[in-house]
Amino acid sequence: MEENNEKAEIYSQRVRAGKRTYFFDVKSTRSNDYYVTITESKRKFNEDNFSYEKHKIFLYKEDFVKFMDALQGTIDHVKSELLTEEALAALEAPVAETVETAEAAPSFDNDLKWE
Repeated sequence: MEENNEKAEIYSQRVRAGKRTYFFDVKSTRSNDYYVTITESKRKFNEDNFSYEKHKIFLYKEDFVKFMDALQGTIDHVKSELLTEEALAALEAPVAETVETAEAAPSFDNDLKWE
């Protein structure tokens, strides 16, 4: 069973965002079809222990374009209609720094898997 899980995962990318981490994983089905899972993972503390609360979205290849269009349209609306120029500048500055840091530093956590 583990061998099938290793074969099924093709690509993984992690985005850390404060207390949350997002995982974007490309997986394949038995019939070599591809889909994306988007997982939000949030660390929860309970007394002396912690656990992870996870939410997952399955995105199938036939919906990629519709999903990207809707996501981009939503982000564009927030940027152009809801945020002030100052708020937009504050949001975009850390993103640029994070991308530069991620490109400069090697990632050793690509083998993390969330099921």
